[in-house]
Amino acid sequence: MSVKNTILKAYFSQRMRAIDRFRRHPVQTQERMLRQLVERGRRTEFGWRYDLKNVHGVEQFQAQVETFDYETFKPYIERMRAGGRNITAPGRVRLFARSSGTTSDRSKYIPVTRESILWNHTLGMRDVAAVFASNNPRTRVFDGKTLTLGGSCSEQEGNLVGDLSALLIREMTFWSGWFRAPRTQTAIIPDFWQKADAICRECAGERITSFAGVPSWNLALMRRVLEYTGKQNLLEVWPDLCLFAHGGVEFTPYRRSFEELIPSEKMQYMETYNASEGFFALADDPQRDDMLLMLDYGTFFEFRDGESIVPLEGVVCGRPYALLITSNNGLWRYEIGDRVEFTSVNPYRIRFAGRTKQYINVFGEELIVDNADRALAEACAHTGAVVGEYTVAPCYMSLHERGAHEWIVEFDREPDDRERFAAELDRALRASNSDYDAKRNTTLERQRLTVVERGRFLDWMRARGKNKVPRLVNDRRVADDLLENRQPVPSGAKTN
Repeated sequence: MSVKNTILKAYFSQRMRAIDRFRRHPVQTQERMLRQLVERGRRTEFGWRYDLKNVHGVEQFQAQVETFDYETFKPYIERMRAGGRNITAPGRVRLFARSSGTTSDRSKYIPVTRESILWNHTLGMRDVAAVFASNNPRTRVFDGKTLTLGGSCSEQEGNLVGDLSALLIREMTFWSGWFRAPRTQTAIIPDFWQKADAICRECAGERITSFAGVPSWNLALMRRVLEYTGKQNLLEVWPDLCLFAHGGVEFTPYRRSFEELIPSEKMQYMETYNASEGFFALADDPQRDDMLLMLDYGTFFEFRDGESIVPLEGVVCGRPYALLITSNNGLWRYEIGDRVEFTSVNPYRIRFAGRTKQYINVFGEELIVDNADRALAEACAHTGAVVGEYTVAPCYMSLHERGAHEWIVEFDREPDDRERFAAELDRALRASNSDYDAKRNTTLERQRLTVVERGRFLDWMRARGKNKVPRLVNDRRVADDLLENRQPVPSGAKTN
């Protein structure tokens, strides 16, 4: 065993014991996180305003500190971006993750402290490795490198601003290069296709054993790798490939495409919940489709169901909650815009249930992302289709027509029959959502299927500086923008 593997094995063993401790003592762990965060925040302007020096428990914290979303917390962030010190976190914050969010602004700017890099995001990525090694004791994944597809960042008025992935790559310690490819200079090239070509030149000959990142962009990169190498699948390029740690969007629509790119039963896919606001959860059991909530990363969690907000011990399984965090990146009782659903409370495991503002409810149908993803997976399974990207928008009622949903879909592989695909999608949607089913008998027609050429979604994201596509939008802004100057794709056209 190499020195590197010996060191890693010792660290992973220690870390798995710590994970087991918070599994067994979740409430105590969260109370400890809150005490540390309150102590850290007492000497900030936020701490003085909300009298944190006199907060000594969860109930008192909830009584004294109001809740925030991006719009209400934005004045604090703007002062930090302007160079203010000790605003909501100690000292000067110089790193800001730019994220396209469901706000009135084109971009959100999330503060990222040095402490959150070390004890949240980096620890989360190490735990991905620790958990994978624990589940696969004979793995050779650490004999090679992890290909990490970063975004881009730039200096702006004394701050470093950009995609979280680029900030992490820039700020990680030097030894991360022992485990990661490509080089930092390559990983943060702003133009995606220039970056992809540089990665091909640099990494095609490397021993890549895993890769990590957002599925949509990685799928585009891996296709470019095959074009560059002339190979039929990724195992011909990197025969030891065995892990994709993915996050950012629901993986279900992409799974079939990756399984075709990497035709191996040994390949494993591990979901992570690593948002701009923090690293929150990871899949600890390959036999399950949920994630372990990571309770010792410097984050105190709360969960909103309507007007009721509860700490961890107040949640129940099967109910979707809006997620609020107080964290070591200077966010306080901040609603991040995501919904989660608990699948277990011993230990606490969650499933991502979509964005709080990503839904369609034009006709009272209350369609959420979880319904859409699951219905799409069923339609694909029944028709042999592979969907690369999709988004859904309403088609409004008129004097003579009922309303409908328009599904704009980019196929990696066409279904055996588009009409059958649409029928299966409709059946699965009705089975998954009783409100949708009820409206389908009255105000809603069956969904309308619009197929776009491969690459349209990626071009749309690149042009607008986004790294994900809104799945459900309650108006037609995204749909009409996406379909502008579209060339119709005839049924039966080869899309793979």
